[in-house]
Amino acid sequence: MDANTVATPRSPGLGREPAGLPVVVIGAGPIGLAAAAHLAAKGERFIVLEAGAGAGTHIASWGHVQVFSPWQFNVDPIARGMLRNAGWAEPNPDALPTGAEIVSGYLEPLAKLPELEPHLRFGARVIAIARVAHDKMKTPGRDGAAFDVRIRTATGEEAFLARAVIDASGTSGAPNPLGANGLPAIGEDLSRDRVFYGIPDVLGVDRGRYAGRSVLVVGSGHSAFNALLDLAWLASSEPATSITWAIRREDAGNMYGGGAADALPARGSLGARLRDLVESGRIRIETGFRAHAVERTGSKITLLSPDGRSAGPVDEIIAVTGFRPDLTMLRELRLDLDSIVESPRALAPLIDPNVHSAGRCPRMVPRSCASPSPAFTSSA
Repeated sequence: MDANTVATPRSPGLGREPAGLPVVVIGAGPIGLAAAAHLAAKGERFIVLEAGAGAGTHIASWGHVQVFSPWQFNVDPIARGMLRNAGWAEPNPDALPTGAEIVSGYLEPLAKLPELEPHLRFGARVIAIARVAHDKMKTPGRDGAAFDVRIRTATGEEAFLARAVIDASGTSGAPNPLGANGLPAIGEDLSRDRVFYGIPDVLGVDRGRYAGRSVLVVGSGHSAFNALLDLAWLASSEPATSITWAIRREDAGNMYGGGAADALPARGSLGARLRDLVESGRIRIETGFRAHAVERTGSKITLLSPDGRSAGPVDEIIAVTGFRPDLTMLRELRLDLDSIVESPRALAPLIDPNVHSAGRCPRMVPRSCASPSPAFTSSA
């Protein structure tokens, strides 16, 4: 099989040498396709396994959101070169794209390049990865064994052999629950029809869900900022819309960011605009609120804290509480992960929110994603 042929599923064999096998990339988002572009540029054999129906599936789920990093920071240099050679009309490097524009203007054209397209397989969810003939407890010969990558498709399960694996599956498919202790709030599962996890399209397809209704937003990151700003805009034309914002912090002061001093002006603008809305009373804020339980009474739901405080009753809750990696598929690998952030240990102090904000995180280096399991790398 040459470098331009998609790997086909094989039944793992004891004698198979890893050297002739392809690299498996998990995920066809920005990181996965960038990895694929680099592999293609080096003439390496690879296959990209994507659970969704197309490139950038997770990004498409928040396609209505405009990011605060301009195009120049969203395009991989190797991928850019390949696209230019194919006649790609490069967007204005200083413009701020939406998620949908990143998908349609970058990821989809990249996925269709002849260097990449034959190597992509959509609708293929990776469910487990192991070393051929080596369970997690077996050490002799482990580092030299090929990877056994199991996928689930619409027609059943298959297995691929790989000499290396790049996990670019991301975290967007695994949102954190409402509970402040990391567990679902008591009663949360019974009220999921009234809770949206992530950033709803408040001004678009989800308008009917929120217009003229009482809404509680839980979370203090920039995703929460986007949801709150959209709700405030909705309320300007639908005055019956009421907005409450619950955060765990006791003081919202420095949460709004650096304003005009922010290195990314659009990010600073989000915080400044939100501060104005809170101070004007258009958004009511509950500080020091730690969600513990969800109480449902008729058509209304109320979020309760352990100290007896309540937020609500409201019609809808938007949970913008972040995401965590789903490590289920990696159970049979030997990984040295940080016990708190659940990332490679060297990467953890660079992204720990207790140490850094999004505006102060230092530049990351490739070795930060290294794994003690040779030939396995994770960007999660």
